[in-house]
Amino acid sequence: MNFNFTSFEEFKNQMHDLNINIPLSKDIDILKQPIHINDKIIPNSLAVHPMEGCDGTLDGSPDKLTFRRYERFASGGSGLLWIEASAVAKEGRANPRQLYICNENKEEFKRLLEKINSNSKGVFGENHNPYKVIQLTHSGRYSKPTGKPEPIIAALNPYLDKYMTDNYRIITDAQLEKLEDSYVEAAEIAANLGFDAVDIKSCHRYLNSELLSAYTREGNYGGSFENRTRFLLNIIDKIINKLGKSIDITLRMNAYDAIPYPYGFGVSKDDKEISDLSEPIKLMKILYAKGVKLINISCGNPYYNPHVGRPYDIGPYTPLEYPVRSAAKMLNIIKELQQAVPDMIVIATGFTWFREFAPFVAAGGIKEGWFKMAGFGRQAFAYPDFAKDIINNGRMDKNKCCITCSKCSEIMRDGGKTGCVIRDREVYGDIYGEGRKGKSSIQSTVLGDHI
Repeated sequence: MNFNFTSFEEFKNQMHDLNINIPLSKDIDILKQPIHINDKIIPNSLAVHPMEGCDGTLDGSPDKLTFRRYERFASGGSGLLWIEASAVAKEGRANPRQLYICNENKEEFKRLLEKINSNSKGVFGENHNPYKVIQLTHSGRYSKPTGKPEPIIAALNPYLDKYMTDNYRIITDAQLEKLEDSYVEAAEIAANLGFDAVDIKSCHRYLNSELLSAYTREGNYGGSFENRTRFLLNIIDKIINKLGKSIDITLRMNAYDAIPYPYGFGVSKDDKEISDLSEPIKLMKILYAKGVKLINISCGNPYYNPHVGRPYDIGPYTPLEYPVRSAAKMLNIIKELQQAVPDMIVIATGFTWFREFAPFVAAGGIKEGWFKMAGFGRQAFAYPDFAKDIINNGRMDKNKCCITCSKCSEIMRDGGKTGCVIRDREVYGDIYGEGRKGKSSIQSTVLGDHI
């Protein structure tokens, strides 16, 4: 069942008929409420997720299209801007144009921050100051710093390794310990530049996410829960010890990998289709006790099972469930996490597939205590001013919405600079076409045993 609803009532009734449990409310005003975090205020309850543009310079600085994207996001009205994955080491870049924050290019990141601030204030006034998070990452098994795969993995994984080149290496405990300090160095740069928070990226099977599920790894960073969370928690402790309260710490975390145990985090030992959130909840409680007050939740792996975290109408395969069921499953996982750690500010994911009805799902979720903020990813590529339309008009314009066609993902896989081919065609149409030369469009094969 693809998205084909013509009215809110039709949408609501269809959810009821399919017995799909999602929150709904027409009280859009609840999305306007500010969020207090430590000594800062997030102006409203809407967020832009960290969406990689793969359009930085070769030295890792933000480039022309990077600036354009964040200027559009800043003018779009979201209370929180989550700046995309920025590598903390050259070897950990997912592509040659991924952002890489370091002392050599920090002035360009400062200029990006200044542009965000000036654009947001220029549109919404001096009192509008979006909360700005920069995501720090090491791409691990998806590292491709020179354009060719150079995988660095935490542990072997029979479900993912078949898609990996043979030139991989398993990162050692000593290398992980040294890498912790690279995160601290990047966090210090971010704090000095004026970012509100750093995100220790822990999702989508990049290195830190893979460590959380490294049940089969030996040594100090694998096996037990204590060992598998050691890298993340060491980084957080080191940042706090060095920087104190000068910058907030957060993370985007996979709560459910949908990869069979013992190779997936947050997964039932008996069935990968069933989540087991005991460890994600345990980790969230530890994080909160350390002072992490905000967390952004995701699921799945965009390289392996993208329908889990990014339900789509057109994609690389046809899932065995309706996209709306995947979206609802993720929201219900997020609800369980929020209610287990009620004081944490949980940012929910999975709204894009709902298109113009997303504000009602977001409002319902906040009203019913499923989460405290709503984050938009692909939707922000297509519709950077979605928040402004929600807040000013009480709705989203269906003619500006993402149609979940997966073309932005195709550009990324083709090695191009990423954006919305449908809604921003003048910029990204030619980039998409160039990358597709000699290649077929996304295949829509039925989900098989390989997932």
